[in-house]
Amino acid sequence: MSTLTTRALIRLTPQDPQENPRSFLQGLITSDVLMTPLPVWAGLLSPQGKALFDFFVWADGEDLLIDCEADQAEALAKRLSLYRLRRKIAIARDDTLAIHWSAQEPGHPASPDPRLHALGWRWLAPADDVAVDADYLAHRLLLGVTETHAELGDLLWLETNAAELNGVSFTKGCYVGQENTARMNWRQKVNRRLVVVPLEDSRDDRRRTAYPQLALAVDHRRVEDIQPIAVPSWLAPALQSEDAEVTPAPGS
Repeated sequence: MSTLTTRALIRLTPQDPQENPRSFLQGLITSDVLMTPLPVWAGLLSPQGKALFDFFVWADGEDLLIDCEADQAEALAKRLSLYRLRRKIAIARDDTLAIHWSAQEPGHPASPDPRLHALGWRWLAPADDVAVDADYLAHRLLLGVTETHAELGDLLWLETNAAELNGVSFTKGCYVGQENTARMNWRQKVNRRLVVVPLEDSRDDRRRTAYPQLALAVDHRRVEDIQPIAVPSWLAPALQSEDAEVTPAPGS
């Protein structure tokens, strides 16, 4: 009664006692998987700091599990394999488990979403017979949170609100795309942001994707063009620090 069918899992398994999938990912992705309790939300970026993939990283003993968009799972596994070189780590999709979600804390072990507690709870288990993708999508968008390649792919990672959603560590050291990401953070200026807006207010030239069934769209806008109603409470302080004259929408 809780499966996210649009998500998939990629398993990273050490094939040598000296191998450690955490150290492998640590030098590639935006979040810290050595010092931070898992799961974490992270991105794999281009060398220019643009989002290629976003995902969650879970621990399963010595293995790591990457909870990613199902349509992007094969491409992500291939990309990780390119970076593997001679490291003895198996990288393959794992269909024995599924990602589950609930807006409310379930009566069994689960993890709060590491981006924003209001996003609900996630856990890994065999798939059940009822998909909750539509409920999850509506819940996520109403909180103003973006994910998936359609919404944030090929944008600068900080423009996807990754810093505000715990999707980047500025202390862990190097990773792919770290130089541009760190420079943007040091300058304390992100000129554009992803925002969820009513579909009727979405701009054709700024729209990333639309969800007609929810009357919502995701726009990539300059900060000065973002209307107050489009700013969730968790994002408002960051925009205000960038001297944008925005305030959180009432009740957000």
